[in-house]
Amino acid sequence: MRASSEQHSTKVPEITPWFWATKIVMTAMGEAISDAMNQQLGPGIAVPIMAIAMALTLRWQFRQDQYRTLPYWSVVAAVSVFGTSAADGFHVGLGWPYWLSSSFYAVVLATIFVYWYRSEGTLSIHSIITRRREQLYWLAVLATFALGTALGDFTATNAGLEYFPSFLLFGGIILIPLILRYGLGVNAIFCFWFAYTITRPFGASWADWNEQPINKAGLNVGQIPTAIYLGLIAAGLVTYMLTRQVGVSASRADLQLEPAT
Repeated sequence: MRASSEQHSTKVPEITPWFWATKIVMTAMGEAISDAMNQQLGPGIAVPIMAIAMALTLRWQFRQDQYRTLPYWSVVAAVSVFGTSAADGFHVGLGWPYWLSSSFYAVVLATIFVYWYRSEGTLSIHSIITRRREQLYWLAVLATFALGTALGDFTATNAGLEYFPSFLLFGGIILIPLILRYGLGVNAIFCFWFAYTITRPFGASWADWNEQPINKAGLNVGQIPTAIYLGLIAAGLVTYMLTRQVGVSASRADLQLEPAT
């Protein structure tokens, strides 16, 4: 029989190249959507809408008994949008420099990991089989988005790299956990969360490079067009994963309820 509500199938997908491609595109999409919403609606309206969307998608995800494509990636999309504003809020609202907001979110993420490990004994995403672990997982995900956004803004503005060089920088950094894992055999959990965090500044720098005008070393595509084309790519990737059951292990994809005895 399927496991009970207290102990059920994992709530996250198998880690495949499609997972990483979709994660990167969604981080870029979230940056563009957040920028466009704040510009068009103002933070006072845009941020509550983002928070409500995140709450609704999380509720949908929490009601699932195992990983399903649409609920899971809907949360990632919503968190990518809200996480951008969460990071920008300290800079815009409180005047914090990006190095300070980056440091703050690094401490928050480390605190979540320490608490998660001490309470559950593991940080493996394959152990996301209870409500408590799933809650900790999404808290960590939100913190990685906020941290990554602040890091990307720091390198592009305070460090003076601009957005395209930042995109290249984080594109190189994201290869480090790959080398650590498959070249040196470093712990898989550490390498996963390292790569997961860096996907955010990598994707955000991509979006910002597209959005910014020529005089700021951007492509001048604009916020709304950038959000639209990235959204279409993300929707295409999710549709492919949904129809091909990418990310669902063979055992779960073929799982059938056993007859009652």
